[in-house]
Amino acid sequence: MSMTILMFLSSGLFLGWSLGANDAANVFGTAVGTRMVKFVTAAIVCSVFIILGATIDGAGAAHTLGKLGAVNAIGGSFMVAFSAAFTVYWMTKLGVPVSTSQAVVGAIIGWNIYSGNVTDTEALIKIMSTWVACPILSGLVAIPLYLLVKGLLKLCNFHLLHLDAVTRISLIIAGAFGSYALGANNIANVMGVFVPVSPFTDFTVNGTQITGIQQLFFLGAVAISVGVFTYSKRVMLTVGDGIMAMTPVVAWVVVIAQSVVLFLFASEGLEHFLATHHLPTIPLVPVSSSQAVVGAVMGIGLLKGGRGMKWSVLGRISSGWVTTPVISALICFVALFFLQNVFNQKVYHDIYYDFSPAVVEKLHRENIDTSNMKSILGKKIKGSVALKETLAKNGVDDDKLASKIIDIAEISRVYVSPEHIGKLDYSWYGDEKMDAIRHLSGRRYKYKWQFTDDLEDLDSSWKKLPSSIENKLANKAIKERREAVIREFKVNK
Repeated sequence: MSMTILMFLSSGLFLGWSLGANDAANVFGTAVGTRMVKFVTAAIVCSVFIILGATIDGAGAAHTLGKLGAVNAIGGSFMVAFSAAFTVYWMTKLGVPVSTSQAVVGAIIGWNIYSGNVTDTEALIKIMSTWVACPILSGLVAIPLYLLVKGLLKLCNFHLLHLDAVTRISLIIAGAFGSYALGANNIANVMGVFVPVSPFTDFTVNGTQITGIQQLFFLGAVAISVGVFTYSKRVMLTVGDGIMAMTPVVAWVVVIAQSVVLFLFASEGLEHFLATHHLPTIPLVPVSSSQAVVGAVMGIGLLKGGRGMKWSVLGRISSGWVTTPVISALICFVALFFLQNVFNQKVYHDIYYDFSPAVVEKLHRENIDTSNMKSILGKKIKGSVALKETLAKNGVDDDKLASKIIDIAEISRVYVSPEHIGKLDYSWYGDEKMDAIRHLSGRRYKYKWQFTDDLEDLDSSWKKLPSSIENKLANKAIKERREAVIREFKVNK
Protein backbone atom coordinates (compact mmCIF):
# COMPACT_ATOMS: atom_id res chain seq x y z
CA MET A 1 0.00 0.00 0.00
CA SER A 2 1.35 3.40 -0.98
CA MET A 3 2.39 5.53 1.99
CA THR A 4 0.68 8.52 0.37
CA ILE A 5 -2.64 6.65 0.09
CA LEU A 6 -2.25 5.38 3.67
CA MET A 7 -1.64 8.93 4.89
CA PHE A 8 -4.79 10.17 3.15
CA LEU A 9 -6.80 7.19 4.45
CA SER A 10 -5.86 8.14 8.00
CA SER A 11 -8.53 10.85 8.10
CA GLY A 12 -11.16 8.25 7.15
CA LEU A 13 -9.93 6.03 9.98
CA PHE A 14 -10.11 9.01 12.32
CA LEU A 15 -13.70 9.63 11.19
CA GLY A 16 -14.50 5.95 11.76
CA TRP A 17 -13.05 6.15 15.26
CA SER A 18 -15.11 9.28 15.96
CA LEU A 19 -18.27 7.60 14.67
CA GLY A 20 -17.69 4.60 16.93
CA ALA A 21 -16.99 6.83 19.91
CA ASN A 22 -20.23 8.76 19.35
CA ASP A 23 -22.80 6.61 17.56
CA ALA A 24 -22.39 3.45 19.64
CA ALA A 25 -24.46 5.34 22.19
CA ASN A 26 -27.41 5.20 19.81
CA VAL A 27 -27.69 1.42 19.92
CA PHE A 28 -26.38 0.53 23.38
CA GLY A 29 -26.52 3.81 25.30
CA THR A 30 -29.88 3.10 26.90
CA ALA A 31 -28.84 -0.45 27.88
CA VAL A 32 -25.55 0.69 29.44
CA GLY A 33 -27.09 3.81 30.96
CA THR A 34 -29.72 1.74 32.78
CA ARG A 35 -27.03 -0.72 33.96
CA MET A 36 -28.81 -3.65 32.27
CA VAL A 37 -25.82 -4.44 30.05
CA LYS A 38 -22.18 -4.04 31.01
CA PHE A 39 -20.17 -1.63 28.87
CA VAL A 40 -17.63 -4.32 27.90
CA THR A 41 -20.41 -6.66 26.71
CA ALA A 42 -22.06 -3.87 24.77
CA ALA A 43 -18.75 -2.84 23.17
CA ILE A 44 -17.95 -6.40 22.03
CA VAL A 45 -21.40 -7.07 20.54
CA CYS A 46 -21.52 -3.61 18.96
CA SER A 47 -18.05 -3.98 17.37
CA VAL A 48 -18.71 -7.44 15.92
CA PHE A 49 -22.02 -6.47 14.32
CA ILE A 50 -20.72 -3.13 13.04
CA ILE A 51 -17.96 -4.98 11.16
CA LEU A 52 -20.45 -7.54 9.80
CA GLY A 53 -22.85 -4.81 8.63
CA ALA A 54 -20.11 -2.77 7.01
CA THR A 55 -18.48 -5.63 5.10
CA ILE A 56 -21.65 -7.50 4.09
CA ASP A 57 -24.14 -4.73 3.31
CA GLY A 58 -22.08 -1.54 3.40
CA ALA A 59 -21.57 -1.27 -0.36
CA GLY A 60 -25.29 -1.42 -1.03
CA ALA A 61 -26.40 1.29 1.39
CA ALA A 62 -28.32 4.19 -0.08
CA HIS A 63 -26.65 7.55 0.46
CA THR A 64 -27.77 10.91 -0.88
CA LEU A 65 -24.81 12.80 0.55
CA GLY A 66 -22.95 12.39 -2.74
CA LYS A 67 -25.54 14.56 -4.47
CA LEU A 68 -24.43 17.56 -2.44
CA GLY A 69 -21.02 17.64 -4.11
CA ALA A 70 -18.64 15.31 -5.87
CA VAL A 71 -15.25 15.60 -4.18
CA ASN A 72 -12.89 14.95 -7.10
CA ALA A 73 -9.37 15.06 -5.56
CA ILE A 74 -7.75 12.85 -2.95
CA GLY A 75 -6.59 15.88 -0.95
CA GLY A 76 -10.16 17.15 -0.80
CA SER A 77 -11.42 13.72 0.27
CA PHE A 78 -8.85 13.67 3.06
CA MET A 79 -9.87 17.07 4.35
CA VAL A 80 -13.65 16.44 4.12
CA ALA A 81 -13.22 13.28 6.23
CA PHE A 82 -10.81 14.97 8.63
CA SER A 83 -13.05 18.01 9.19
CA ALA A 84 -16.08 15.82 9.88
CA ALA A 85 -14.02 13.59 12.19
CA PHE A 86 -12.57 16.50 14.15
CA THR A 87 -16.05 18.01 14.61
CA VAL A 88 -17.52 14.71 15.84
CA TYR A 89 -14.54 14.17 18.15
CA TRP A 90 -14.91 17.65 19.61
CA MET A 91 -18.63 17.17 20.26
CA THR A 92 -18.00 13.69 21.67
CA LYS A 93 -15.44 15.07 24.10
CA LEU A 94 -18.14 17.45 25.33
CA GLY A 95 -20.42 14.43 25.85
CA VAL A 96 -22.90 15.60 23.19
CA PRO A 97 -24.42 12.97 20.83
CA VAL A 98 -24.14 14.36 17.30
CA SER A 99 -24.74 13.01 13.83
CA THR A 100 -21.77 11.94 11.72
CA SER A 101 -23.91 12.54 8.63
CA GLN A 102 -24.45 16.15 9.73
CA ALA A 103 -20.72 16.62 10.10
CA VAL A 104 -20.08 15.11 6.66
CA VAL A 105 -22.80 17.30 5.11
CA GLY A 106 -21.16 20.39 6.59
CA ALA A 107 -17.71 19.34 5.38
CA ILE A 108 -18.95 18.68 1.84
CA ILE A 109 -20.62 22.09 1.74
CA GLY A 110 -17.33 23.61 2.94
CA TRP A 111 -15.55 21.87 0.05
CA ASN A 112 -18.20 23.08 -2.40
CA ILE A 113 -17.75 26.70 -1.29
CA TYR A 114 -13.97 26.49 -1.48
CA SER A 115 -13.90 24.78 -4.88
CA GLY A 116 -16.59 26.99 -6.42
CA ASN A 117 -19.11 24.21 -6.96
CA VAL A 118 -22.86 24.47 -6.50
CA THR A 119 -24.48 22.70 -3.55
CA ASP A 120 -27.57 20.83 -4.69
CA THR A 121 -30.23 22.73 -2.74
CA GLU A 122 -32.90 20.10 -3.41
CA ALA A 123 -30.75 17.33 -1.94
CA LEU A 124 -29.73 19.58 0.96
CA ILE A 125 -33.34 20.46 1.82
CA LYS A 126 -34.29 16.79 1.57
CA ILE A 127 -31.55 15.79 3.99
CA MET A 128 -32.15 18.67 6.40
CA SER A 129 -35.88 17.93 6.50
CA THR A 130 -35.07 14.50 7.96
CA TRP A 131 -33.16 16.21 10.78
CA VAL A 132 -36.55 17.56 11.86
CA ALA A 133 -38.74 14.60 10.86
CA CYS A 134 -36.48 11.88 12.33
CA PRO A 135 -36.79 12.71 16.06
CA ILE A 136 -40.49 13.51 15.70
CA LEU A 137 -41.21 10.22 13.92
CA SER A 138 -39.11 8.31 16.44
CA GLY A 139 -41.13 9.80 19.29
CA LEU A 140 -44.38 8.93 17.54
CA VAL A 141 -43.21 5.32 17.15
CA ALA A 142 -41.97 5.07 20.73
CA ILE A 143 -45.22 6.20 22.38
CA PRO A 144 -47.59 3.45 21.09
CA LEU A 145 -44.79 0.87 21.30
CA TYR A 146 -44.26 1.71 24.96
CA LEU A 147 -47.97 1.46 25.69
CA LEU A 148 -48.16 -1.90 23.85
CA VAL A 149 -45.18 -3.37 25.72
CA LYS A 150 -46.49 -2.09 29.04
CA GLY A 151 -49.84 -3.74 28.37
CA LEU A 152 -48.27 -7.06 27.34
CA LEU A 153 -46.11 -7.15 30.47
CA LYS A 154 -49.21 -6.73 32.62
CA LEU A 155 -50.89 -9.63 30.83
CA CYS A 156 -47.84 -11.91 31.07
CA ASN A 157 -47.18 -11.01 34.73
CA PHE A 158 -43.51 -12.12 34.63
CA HIS A 159 -41.64 -12.88 37.81
CA LEU A 160 -39.19 -10.06 38.56
CA LEU A 161 -36.11 -12.22 37.94
CA HIS A 162 -37.60 -13.62 34.73
CA LEU A 163 -38.44 -10.11 33.53
CA ASP A 164 -34.90 -8.96 34.28
CA ALA A 165 -33.38 -11.80 32.21
CA VAL A 166 -35.76 -11.29 29.29
CA THR A 167 -35.06 -7.54 29.27
CA ARG A 168 -31.28 -8.02 29.24
CA ILE A 169 -31.43 -10.48 26.35
CA SER A 170 -33.86 -8.25 24.45
CA LEU A 171 -31.56 -5.23 24.86
CA ILE A 172 -28.56 -7.18 23.57
CA ILE A 173 -30.51 -8.50 20.54
CA ALA A 174 -31.87 -5.03 19.76
CA GLY A 175 -28.39 -3.54 20.15
CA ALA A 176 -26.88 -6.17 17.85
CA PHE A 177 -29.44 -5.40 15.15
CA GLY A 178 -28.90 -1.67 15.58
CA SER A 179 -25.12 -2.13 15.37
CA TYR A 180 -25.42 -4.10 12.14
CA ALA A 181 -27.56 -1.33 10.66
CA LEU A 182 -25.13 1.30 11.90
CA GLY A 183 -22.24 -0.40 10.12
CA ALA A 184 -24.19 -0.98 6.92
CA ASN A 185 -25.63 2.53 6.70
CA ASN A 186 -22.75 4.66 7.96
CA ILE A 187 -19.61 3.03 6.61
CA ALA A 188 -19.99 4.88 3.31
CA ASN A 189 -19.90 8.16 5.25
CA VAL A 190 -16.60 7.04 6.74
CA MET A 191 -14.77 5.54 3.75
CA GLY A 192 -16.97 6.36 0.75
CA VAL A 193 -14.86 9.28 -0.44
CA PHE A 194 -11.86 6.94 -0.67
CA VAL A 195 -13.48 4.27 -2.86
CA PRO A 196 -12.03 5.67 -6.15
CA VAL A 197 -8.46 5.47 -4.75
CA SER A 198 -8.78 2.21 -2.82
CA PRO A 199 -5.37 0.48 -2.66
CA PHE A 200 -6.96 -2.95 -2.21
CA THR A 201 -7.53 -5.50 -4.97
CA ASP A 202 -10.09 -8.28 -5.24
CA PHE A 203 -9.12 -11.82 -4.21
CA THR A 204 -10.88 -15.15 -3.72
CA VAL A 205 -10.89 -17.39 -0.63
CA ASN A 206 -12.42 -20.87 -0.99
CA GLY A 207 -14.52 -19.74 -3.93
CA THR A 208 -15.75 -16.55 -2.18
CA GLN A 209 -14.71 -13.25 -3.72
CA ILE A 210 -13.51 -10.56 -1.32
CA THR A 211 -13.68 -7.24 -3.13
CA GLY A 212 -11.35 -4.30 -2.62
CA ILE A 213 -14.30 -2.21 -1.44
CA GLN A 214 -15.17 -4.79 1.22
CA GLN A 215 -11.56 -4.67 2.43
CA LEU A 216 -11.69 -0.87 2.57
CA PHE A 217 -14.97 -0.96 4.47
CA PHE A 218 -13.59 -3.62 6.83
CA LEU A 219 -10.68 -1.29 7.64
CA GLY A 220 -13.12 1.53 8.35
CA ALA A 221 -15.31 -0.77 10.47
CA VAL A 222 -12.30 -1.76 12.60
CA ALA A 223 -11.65 1.94 13.18
CA ILE A 224 -15.30 2.35 14.27
CA SER A 225 -14.89 -0.59 16.66
CA VAL A 226 -11.77 0.95 18.21
CA GLY A 227 -13.82 4.11 18.79
CA VAL A 228 -16.52 2.05 20.53
CA PHE A 229 -14.02 0.53 22.97
CA THR A 230 -11.93 3.60 23.69
CA TYR A 231 -14.26 6.57 23.94
CA SER A 232 -17.97 5.75 23.69
CA LYS A 233 -18.81 5.14 27.35
CA ARG A 234 -19.30 8.83 28.24
CA VAL A 235 -21.77 9.46 25.42
CA MET A 236 -23.57 6.20 26.21
CA LEU A 237 -24.22 7.47 29.72
CA THR A 238 -25.45 10.83 28.37
CA VAL A 239 -28.02 9.11 26.14
CA GLY A 240 -28.76 6.39 28.67
CA ASP A 241 -29.67 8.50 31.68
CA GLY A 242 -28.58 12.05 30.89
CA ILE A 243 -31.92 13.11 29.35
CA MET A 244 -34.30 11.16 31.58
CA ALA A 245 -34.03 8.35 34.10
CA MET A 246 -35.25 5.20 32.31
CA THR A 247 -36.42 1.76 33.31
CA PRO A 248 -34.97 -1.22 31.39
CA VAL A 249 -38.27 -1.64 29.52
CA VAL A 250 -38.21 2.00 28.40
CA ALA A 251 -34.60 1.50 27.30
CA TRP A 252 -35.63 -1.43 25.08
CA VAL A 253 -38.50 0.55 23.56
CA VAL A 254 -36.13 3.43 22.74
CA VAL A 255 -33.69 1.14 20.89
CA ILE A 256 -36.47 -0.56 18.92
CA ALA A 257 -38.13 2.77 18.06
CA GLN A 258 -34.95 4.23 16.62
CA SER A 259 -34.29 1.00 14.68
CA VAL A 260 -37.78 1.16 13.14
CA VAL A 261 -37.21 4.76 12.03
CA LEU A 262 -33.85 3.89 10.45
CA PHE A 263 -35.55 0.97 8.68
CA LEU A 264 -38.31 3.20 7.30
CA PHE A 265 -35.80 5.58 5.70
CA ALA A 266 -33.25 2.97 4.60
CA SER A 267 -35.12 -0.18 3.51
CA GLU A 268 -35.07 -0.91 -0.21
CA GLY A 269 -37.33 -3.90 0.51
CA LEU A 270 -40.00 -1.62 1.97
CA GLU A 271 -39.62 0.72 -0.98
CA HIS A 272 -40.11 -2.21 -3.36
CA PHE A 273 -43.20 -3.40 -1.45
CA LEU A 274 -44.83 0.04 -1.53
CA ALA A 275 -43.98 0.58 -5.21
CA THR A 276 -45.33 -2.81 -6.32
CA HIS A 277 -48.60 -2.09 -4.48
CA HIS A 278 -48.88 1.33 -6.17
CA LEU A 279 -48.34 3.20 -2.90
CA PRO A 280 -46.18 6.32 -2.33
CA THR A 281 -42.65 5.33 -1.34
CA ILE A 282 -40.64 6.65 1.58
CA PRO A 283 -37.48 8.50 0.45
CA LEU A 284 -34.30 6.55 1.11
CA VAL A 285 -32.43 9.28 2.96
CA PRO A 286 -29.71 8.63 5.55
CA VAL A 287 -31.09 9.72 8.93
CA SER A 288 -29.36 10.39 12.22
CA SER A 289 -29.53 7.57 14.72
CA SER A 290 -28.58 10.11 17.42
CA GLN A 291 -31.67 12.15 16.64
CA ALA A 292 -33.85 9.03 16.49
CA VAL A 293 -32.77 7.93 19.98
CA VAL A 294 -33.27 11.38 21.50
CA GLY A 295 -36.68 11.66 19.80
CA ALA A 296 -37.77 8.29 21.24
CA VAL A 297 -36.65 9.28 24.75
CA MET A 298 -38.49 12.59 24.46
CA GLY A 299 -41.65 10.86 23.19
CA ILE A 300 -41.85 8.58 26.22
CA GLY A 301 -40.91 11.45 28.52
CA LEU A 302 -43.73 13.60 27.19
CA LEU A 303 -46.13 10.65 27.49
CA LYS A 304 -45.30 10.63 31.19
CA GLY A 305 -46.08 14.33 31.40
CA GLY A 306 -42.52 15.55 31.02
CA ARG A 307 -41.62 14.63 34.58
CA GLY A 308 -37.95 13.93 35.07
CA MET A 309 -36.93 15.37 31.71
CA LYS A 310 -33.59 17.17 31.86
CA TRP A 311 -34.36 20.06 29.53
CA SER A 312 -30.91 21.63 29.92
CA VAL A 313 -29.31 18.44 28.53
CA LEU A 314 -31.82 18.42 25.67
CA GLY A 315 -30.99 22.04 24.93
CA ARG A 316 -27.27 21.20 24.78
CA ILE A 317 -27.93 18.27 22.45
CA SER A 318 -30.19 20.37 20.17
CA SER A 319 -27.60 23.14 19.96
CA GLY A 320 -25.07 20.49 18.93
CA TRP A 321 -27.33 19.43 16.06
CA VAL A 322 -27.54 23.03 14.82
CA THR A 323 -23.86 23.89 15.18
CA THR A 324 -22.32 20.61 13.97
CA PRO A 325 -22.69 21.18 10.18
CA VAL A 326 -21.73 24.86 10.51
CA ILE A 327 -18.59 24.09 12.51
CA SER A 328 -17.65 21.27 10.15
CA ALA A 329 -18.07 23.51 7.07
CA LEU A 330 -15.91 26.26 8.57
CA ILE A 331 -13.18 23.84 9.62
CA CYS A 332 -13.16 22.23 6.17
CA PHE A 333 -12.98 25.56 4.32
CA VAL A 334 -10.06 26.86 6.40
CA ALA A 335 -8.24 23.51 6.38
CA LEU A 336 -8.55 23.22 2.58
CA PHE A 337 -6.87 26.62 2.23
CA PHE A 338 -3.90 25.50 4.34
CA LEU A 339 -3.65 22.11 2.66
CA GLN A 340 -3.57 23.71 -0.79
CA ASN A 341 -1.46 26.79 -0.12
CA VAL A 342 0.89 25.66 2.65
CA PHE A 343 1.32 21.96 1.85
CA ASN A 344 0.82 22.31 -1.94
CA GLN A 345 -1.74 19.51 -2.16
CA LYS A 346 -4.43 19.34 -4.84
CA VAL A 347 -7.77 19.58 -3.04
CA TYR A 348 -10.02 19.84 -6.12
CA HIS A 349 -9.88 19.59 -9.89
CA ASP A 350 -11.39 22.44 -11.88
CA ILE A 351 -14.61 21.58 -13.71
CA TYR A 352 -15.33 23.41 -16.95
CA TYR A 353 -18.57 23.99 -18.83
CA ASP A 354 -19.20 25.18 -22.35
CA PHE A 355 -22.06 25.90 -24.74
CA SER A 356 -20.78 24.26 -27.92
CA PRO A 357 -23.12 23.49 -30.84
CA ALA A 358 -23.48 19.94 -29.47
CA VAL A 359 -24.64 21.27 -26.09
CA VAL A 360 -27.07 23.72 -27.69
CA GLU A 361 -28.53 20.93 -29.82
CA LYS A 362 -28.93 18.75 -26.70
CA LEU A 363 -30.68 21.60 -24.87
CA HIS A 364 -33.11 21.97 -27.78
CA ARG A 365 -33.87 18.23 -27.69
CA GLU A 366 -34.64 18.62 -23.99
CA ASN A 367 -37.05 21.48 -24.87
CA ILE A 368 -34.89 24.06 -23.09
CA ASP A 369 -35.12 27.56 -24.54
CA THR A 370 -31.67 29.00 -25.37
CA SER A 371 -32.85 32.32 -26.78
CA ASN A 372 -31.70 34.14 -23.61
CA MET A 373 -28.27 32.46 -23.65
CA LYS A 374 -26.84 34.02 -26.80
CA SER A 375 -24.21 35.95 -24.84
CA ILE A 376 -22.65 32.73 -23.52
CA LEU A 377 -22.90 30.51 -26.61
CA GLY A 378 -19.47 29.18 -27.48
CA LYS A 379 -17.97 30.30 -24.15
CA LYS A 380 -16.08 28.15 -21.65
CA ILE A 381 -16.84 28.75 -17.95
CA LYS A 382 -14.94 27.44 -14.92
CA GLY A 383 -16.95 26.24 -11.92
CA SER A 384 -20.64 25.52 -11.48
CA VAL A 385 -21.16 28.52 -9.18
CA ALA A 386 -19.88 30.90 -11.88
CA LEU A 387 -22.06 29.16 -14.48
CA LYS A 388 -25.17 29.36 -12.28
CA GLU A 389 -24.57 33.08 -11.72
CA THR A 390 -24.14 33.57 -15.46
CA LEU A 391 -27.37 31.69 -16.19
CA ALA A 392 -29.21 33.84 -13.63
CA LYS A 393 -28.00 36.98 -15.40
CA ASN A 394 -29.39 35.51 -18.63
CA GLY A 395 -32.84 34.90 -17.16
CA VAL A 396 -32.51 31.30 -15.89
CA ASP A 397 -33.66 31.65 -12.27
CA ASP A 398 -35.24 28.22 -11.75
CA ASP A 399 -32.87 26.00 -9.72
CA LYS A 400 -34.05 22.73 -11.31
CA LEU A 401 -33.66 24.10 -14.83
CA ALA A 402 -30.25 25.57 -13.98
CA SER A 403 -29.11 22.21 -12.57
CA LYS A 404 -30.20 20.44 -15.74
CA ILE A 405 -28.34 22.92 -17.94
CA ILE A 406 -25.23 22.65 -15.75
CA ASP A 407 -25.30 18.85 -16.04
CA ILE A 408 -25.56 18.99 -19.84
CA ALA A 409 -22.87 21.67 -20.27
CA GLU A 410 -20.28 19.93 -18.05
CA ILE A 411 -17.18 18.80 -19.90
CA SER A 412 -16.73 15.24 -18.64
CA ARG A 413 -14.64 13.24 -21.05
CA VAL A 414 -15.32 9.53 -21.49
CA TYR A 415 -13.12 6.93 -23.21
CA VAL A 416 -14.64 3.48 -23.69
CA SER A 417 -11.40 1.62 -23.06
CA PRO A 418 -11.32 -2.00 -24.26
CA GLU A 419 -9.19 -2.83 -21.22
CA HIS A 420 -11.79 -1.37 -18.83
CA ILE A 421 -14.62 -3.21 -20.56
CA GLY A 422 -13.00 -6.44 -19.42
CA LYS A 423 -13.16 -5.23 -15.79
CA LEU A 424 -16.94 -4.78 -15.79
CA ASP A 425 -19.16 -7.24 -13.93
CA TYR A 426 -21.05 -8.87 -16.85
CA SER A 427 -23.59 -10.53 -14.53
CA TRP A 428 -24.60 -7.16 -13.03
CA TYR A 429 -25.07 -5.34 -16.34
CA GLY A 430 -26.58 -8.21 -18.31
CA ASP A 431 -25.89 -9.40 -21.86
CA GLU A 432 -27.92 -6.72 -23.69
CA LYS A 433 -26.33 -3.81 -21.86
CA MET A 434 -22.86 -5.31 -22.23
CA ASP A 435 -23.34 -5.79 -25.97
CA ALA A 436 -24.10 -2.07 -26.29
CA ILE A 437 -20.98 -1.17 -24.29
CA ARG A 438 -18.76 -3.43 -26.40
CA HIS A 439 -20.17 -1.88 -29.57
CA LEU A 440 -18.79 1.51 -28.42
CA SER A 441 -15.33 0.17 -27.61
CA GLY A 442 -12.59 2.66 -28.44
CA ARG A 443 -14.86 5.70 -28.77
CA ARG A 444 -14.20 9.02 -27.04
CA TYR A 445 -16.77 11.55 -25.84
CA LYS A 446 -16.54 15.13 -24.61
CA TYR A 447 -19.76 14.95 -22.58
CA LYS A 448 -21.08 12.01 -20.54
CA TRP A 449 -24.57 12.44 -21.99
CA GLN A 450 -23.19 11.74 -25.46
CA PHE A 451 -22.03 8.35 -24.20
CA THR A 452 -25.34 7.49 -22.51
CA ASP A 453 -27.32 8.70 -25.55
CA ASP A 454 -25.38 6.27 -27.74
CA LEU A 455 -26.00 3.46 -25.25
CA GLU A 456 -29.75 4.19 -25.36
CA ASP A 457 -29.73 4.20 -29.17
CA LEU A 458 -28.01 0.81 -29.24
CA ASP A 459 -30.20 -0.83 -26.59
CA SER A 460 -33.48 0.36 -25.06
CA SER A 461 -32.68 -1.29 -21.70
CA TRP A 462 -30.37 1.68 -21.01
CA LYS A 463 -33.33 4.09 -21.29
CA LYS A 464 -35.19 5.27 -18.22
CA LEU A 465 -38.89 4.44 -18.06
CA PRO A 466 -41.60 7.11 -17.68
CA SER A 467 -41.45 8.63 -14.21
CA SER A 468 -43.99 6.95 -11.88
CA ILE A 469 -44.18 5.12 -8.56
CA GLU A 470 -44.30 1.77 -10.36
CA ASN A 471 -41.14 2.55 -12.37
CA LYS A 472 -39.15 4.07 -9.51
CA LEU A 473 -37.13 0.95 -8.65
CA ALA A 474 -36.46 0.06 -12.30
CA ASN A 475 -35.26 3.60 -13.05
CA LYS A 476 -33.10 3.54 -9.93
CA ALA A 477 -31.39 0.35 -11.14
CA ILE A 478 -30.83 1.86 -14.61
CA LYS A 479 -29.40 5.03 -13.08
CA GLU A 480 -27.00 3.06 -10.86
CA ARG A 481 -25.64 1.14 -13.86
CA ARG A 482 -25.30 4.28 -15.98
CA GLU A 483 -23.39 6.08 -13.24
CA ALA A 484 -21.18 3.05 -12.59
CA VAL A 485 -20.19 2.61 -16.24
CA ILE A 486 -19.47 6.35 -16.58
CA ARG A 487 -17.15 6.20 -13.54
CA GLU A 488 -15.35 3.26 -15.14
CA PHE A 489 -14.68 5.05 -18.42
CA LYS A 490 -14.32 8.63 -17.21
CA VAL A 491 -11.04 10.27 -18.19
CA ASN A 492 -9.45 11.84 -15.11
CA LYS A 493 -7.30 14.85 -15.91
